[in-house]
Amino acid sequence: MHTISRLAKLGLFDTKVPRYTSYPTAPRFSDAVGPSQMGDWISAIRPGSSISLYLHIPFCRRLCWFCACRTQGTKTDSPVAAYLETLKAELELLARRLPEGVTLGRMHWGGGTPTLLQPGMISELAGRIADVLPLAQGAEFSVEVDPNEIDQPRVDALAAAGMNRASVGVQDFDDEVQNTIGRIQGFEATRDAADMLRAAGIRSLNADILFGLPHQDCGRIAATVQKLLTLSPDRVALYGYAHVPWMARRQSLIPSDALPQPEERLALFETARQLFEWDGYEQIGIDHFALPGDGLAIAAKSGRLRRNFQGYTDEASETLVGLGASSISRFPQGYTQNDPGTSAHTREIREGRFSTVRGHQFTAEDHLRSRIIEAIMCDFEVLREDLHTQFPDAVSLADDLLSGAAGQFGDTVRLTDAGLRIAEDARPLTRIIARYFDAYDMSEQAHASAI
Repeated sequence: MHTISRLAKLGLFDTKVPRYTSYPTAPRFSDAVGPSQMGDWISAIRPGSSISLYLHIPFCRRLCWFCACRTQGTKTDSPVAAYLETLKAELELLARRLPEGVTLGRMHWGGGTPTLLQPGMISELAGRIADVLPLAQGAEFSVEVDPNEIDQPRVDALAAAGMNRASVGVQDFDDEVQNTIGRIQGFEATRDAADMLRAAGIRSLNADILFGLPHQDCGRIAATVQKLLTLSPDRVALYGYAHVPWMARRQSLIPSDALPQPEERLALFETARQLFEWDGYEQIGIDHFALPGDGLAIAAKSGRLRRNFQGYTDEASETLVGLGASSISRFPQGYTQNDPGTSAHTREIREGRFSTVRGHQFTAEDHLRSRIIEAIMCDFEVLREDLHTQFPDAVSLADDLLSGAAGQFGDTVRLTDAGLRIAEDARPLTRIIARYFDAYDMSEQAHASAI
């Protein structure tokens, strides 16, 4: 077994690394990619294919202090209504460039708080999307749900629009932790929201919780997990809280001296992990857990697990179109990101052009390194034969990268003729090992703790 001191020696407790929901990571994007690439790459989507769509709603009734997402507070619906008009105009731009017959295999509404939309807004927006990109047979339509901002009419509108998976934010049920992070959400409200969603026929339920929050200890996170398990979510994302007040100013309201130390963060994760596994959940990648019948668990067993900006997914499409301010799109050719400012995004769209302000066009080497990193993050192993088949012109580079990682990390990884595999007890080091394959310079300040 790798002891705490061994993990510490390899940098687990004092290294900041990307979460690798993309490669290259978003801080590496540049203004060399703009609206013209966005339009060209949309036009290049294969006619009749199935793609994914992410739609960003950047509004919240209250701003949680822990959150580093692109959001803004609003007490009224007027800015939301104006933003929806921009989304409709953005959909029109998309429709002009989109080849015929393209459908949605996955759609996700995130934010912010998508469920602050009124029922009529939900129905109108979903209808406009369906006019441009109808849901394919068996498609998954998920929405991030705030239990404090949901009611029966909105649930009914979402269900009628085709939502079949809900993602419920929890973070932590402990009162002191909630007060310290500015997120007051009782267990009862969460339970009632889950019951309401399931009664409306939305059977698939995700939940997000955080470890590493202020005042968290093993007893408190255990209590949160045990309460969450009574709701029987199909899958759970157990994310590490990233304290980056220099990037998200509202986090400066959180006392840094109340945050767990890195070694304590590992103990928090392990406590939660054991409870999920004892209750029959399977660990998926580095930070997800799923019941055996869930799509993520099935994908993990069959080698089809992928990673994108929403975390782990079983969606096979290489194209993810992002709509709304700050949204990121992924195409086979590269990444594009919309202007993060709502006003600037609106101005660009209203003037008849995509609001793409930066992105990255893939090189051949990017594709190879991206696949290695994704395999490490999803499967904890890289198969040599798969790399040689997918990248026949880069066999030597692929082999050199695997050999170099083995030399760098010693017995935390095992290199064989079949490929490279991370030792099970060294999996907390996964993001650090993935970073080895990252060819780009990075500022640690822009990333989160390795644990």
